[in-house]
Amino acid sequence: MDASVEPKPKKKFKLRMPGAFVILFILTIVAVFATWVIPAGSYSKLSYSGSQLQISRPSGKTVKVPATQEQLDKLGVKINIKEFTSGGITQEVSIPNTYHRLKQRPAGLGAITSSMVRGTIEAVDIMVFIFVLGGLIGVVKASGAFESGLMALTKKTKGHEFMLIFMVSILMVLGGTLCGIEEEAVAFYPILVPIFIAMGYDSIVCVGAIFLSSSVGTAFSTINPFSVVIASNAAGINFTEGISWRIGGLVVAAIFVIFYLHWYSKKVKDTPSFSYTYEDKSSFDKMWSVASDDTSNQEFTLRKKIILILFVITFPIMVWGVMSQGWWFPTMASSFLLFAIIIMFMTATGKYGIGEKGVVDAFTNGAASLVGVSLIIGLARGINLVMNEGMISDTILQYSSSLVAHVSGSVFIIVMMLIFFVLGFIVPSSSGLAVLAMPIFAPLADTVDIPRFAVVTAYQFGQYAMLFLAPTGLVMATLQMLDMKYSHWFKFVWPVVAFVLVFGGAILVMEVLLS
Repeated sequence: MDASVEPKPKKKFKLRMPGAFVILFILTIVAVFATWVIPAGSYSKLSYSGSQLQISRPSGKTVKVPATQEQLDKLGVKINIKEFTSGGITQEVSIPNTYHRLKQRPAGLGAITSSMVRGTIEAVDIMVFIFVLGGLIGVVKASGAFESGLMALTKKTKGHEFMLIFMVSILMVLGGTLCGIEEEAVAFYPILVPIFIAMGYDSIVCVGAIFLSSSVGTAFSTINPFSVVIASNAAGINFTEGISWRIGGLVVAAIFVIFYLHWYSKKVKDTPSFSYTYEDKSSFDKMWSVASDDTSNQEFTLRKKIILILFVITFPIMVWGVMSQGWWFPTMASSFLLFAIIIMFMTATGKYGIGEKGVVDAFTNGAASLVGVSLIIGLARGINLVMNEGMISDTILQYSSSLVAHVSGSVFIIVMMLIFFVLGFIVPSSSGLAVLAMPIFAPLADTVDIPRFAVVTAYQFGQYAMLFLAPTGLVMATLQMLDMKYSHWFKFVWPVVAFVLVFGGAILVMEVLLS
């Protein structure tokens, strides 16, 4: 053997964080196992049906009673009857002091795959919206409007790149605090991510300006109907109670997030290798960058300007529809599809048109690129299905309520926030957790002589601190969309989680001591 030939160095074992699909698969198995070890149980549930209130007992028996305030008071449900009759509360509400242990309902091994399928079926409205969005993006990219528009924009913003991050962050914070923009934020990545790339930023900045900012706004909700309003109603109080505390907290939180984004984006801009996702930079840029070496099609023509305008205005129309018209994903998908058809016609025709086959292929390829994102949302829902059908969610709720019994007000409210932090993993829906937990926890505030709005605030801070991290929420869909590793996201977001819990805890203690 030739002694000059050096042996190849041994590869060092490196522990890698699994991808989104693997994490959710593991959590599905954990949820199935939990149904075997956590006792099954349930509260009686109250809903409005027709002109009567319907009580569903844990035994399966259903009773209908008159829809009156007197009946609600008799049940111990401190909610105004108008919230039911007007449609303000549409989900089942837990009735206090009605928890009963039930026969164990362990999930079988088949539930691992069946819950994934059923969770995906339940999420079909969001999935269709995402497919239409992907198709719209594909057509706009095929038109060349993105390329030309980005070139024009980057020239005008040179030297003032952070202003775009600042404006986007402020708008997303406002969207979160006013109307709870969460899943809808997915629609903003296609229009903003290529711009951030062209300005020299990384995928973390993209998610920070959109998802992080909107979630901070939602954590400090002021009039968000899907969070603070429904939680206040379920707690039996007006949502304006405690609003001054939430507004003050929102201002401080928005300043914190913007400064944090400024610090990180400046570091990345000055030293690209500082980026937490630097190892994936080339693949990320390849996925989202729309720049091209071909200069023949980069002229920013009137047709391309009209296509970009049509593309951009779909988003404020969506926000208007959600906030004022009660739109949900089917209606949003329909409005996006309308604009997609118009843009397809403009892209297919004309001197540089790509024809009918070209635009159809662009639409289907764009939709296909977001299949992974759509499946992630469905798989996350499957985990919740397993826990709900195993009847363990209410058991965890009952045990949590016993932890805060007979303690001082300050300790009560901090423990309450931490309980909501844990429950945010189990029930990632803000409105779902509100109607399940608030009728149980809000009356406990009376026993320690603190205002009920403090419990509502604790619910907001606790649940949303978890939703920055929880794989059962929107995080995994966002990371899948941008092909970002969970470990990279965790490294970036944990200071924000710590801020929400520490700063939020300070606000809660002040609410208790000064109210």
